[in-house]
Amino acid sequence: MKLAEHYGHKPVEELPMLFQRILSNCTLDWFRRQKTQKVLFSTMSDLESSSEDGDIDLLETLSASNSWEQNESAQTQVERTQTLLEIESQLQQLPARQREAFLMRYWEDMDVAETAAAMGCSQGSVKTHCSRAIRALGKALVARGIKL
Repeated sequence: MKLAEHYGHKPVEELPMLFQRILSNCTLDWFRRQKTQKVLFSTMSDLESSSEDGDIDLLETLSASNSWEQNESAQTQVERTQTLLEIESQLQQLPARQREAFLMRYWEDMDVAETAAAMGCSQGSVKTHCSRAIRALGKALVARGIKL
């Protein structure tokens, strides 16, 4: 679709090369998204909204008792709670545009084009905001002693 939408005016001999580049970029984007989700949200994998509006309240979710939590030690539960609160705190400290791009891309699982359209900016800006957000979150969490 991207090839037809963006490069339909190009000469036919350039299309195979463009297709390969688009495919490569989409694949890399997907793997980056998966890696980031795994790193940042592995402790929050159980967060699924039961509310109809789709909002997730971390504190409410943490207080809910799950069967796997009953088997954990109190220390592990406290550490998990502290980690989730720290991640939430660090997300709030990001600049607004970085936080917006990050949450749309990695929490809402929107692609770059959808995020750019929603934010009213270019796809390159979305990638820049996300990269900076990931870097800032990673540094802040490591500085707080949270292993990624």
